Amino acid sequence: MLGLWPKIKSISGKSQLLFALVFTTRYLDLFTSFISLYNTSMKLIYIACSYATVYLIYMKFKATYDGNHDTFRVEFLIVPVGGLSFLVNHDFSPLEILWTFSIYLESVAILPQLFMISKTGEAETITTHYLFFLGLYRALYLVNWIWRYYFEGFFDLIAVVAGVVQTVLYCDFFYLYVTKVLKGKKLSLPA
Repeated sequence: MLGLWPKIKSISGKSQLLFALVFTTRYLDLFTSFISLYNTSMKLIYIACSYATVYLIYMKFKATYDGNHDTFRVEFLIVPVGGLSFLVNHDFSPLEILWTFSIYLESVAILPQLFMISKTGEAETITTHYLFFLGLYRALYLVNWIWRYYFEGFFDLIAVVAGVVQTVLYCDFFYLYVTKVLKGKKLSLPA
């Protein structure tokens, strides 16, 4: 059965673990407030899919996971992000600090994946498409924030700054994606 699945050697399990932590800390309000069935369902789906992905990488397809190249030290992200979320937040309450932590962490959670690509010098095509659309998802958040500012008068400096940081982290990857992958070439970094 393992032969039916593609190798996941170019996916960073550490980035996926960070994304699971992002959605867990962001959606703790599930225990304190109910907005709608749709909202609750989507939050649960995000959390479940994040942990299912981690399970698939570290357990089910462990034989195809390349842990030798997934060596980014995530504590260098978690500790500063945790400290920053205590210092810069909207309200010094546990849920607000955890929500802020999730926003800050999401902005840098892709770094283990980008580090893994830089370490191996290449990535599988499916991985590059995944990363492109993950980055596009964040870039579209910028459009959402502009829309909300102009039409609703809403502005969240924490979310906007974190989104800009994340989009900037993707810029080099976007360039390589457009100049190589969209032209049918494999993503490989210049030597």
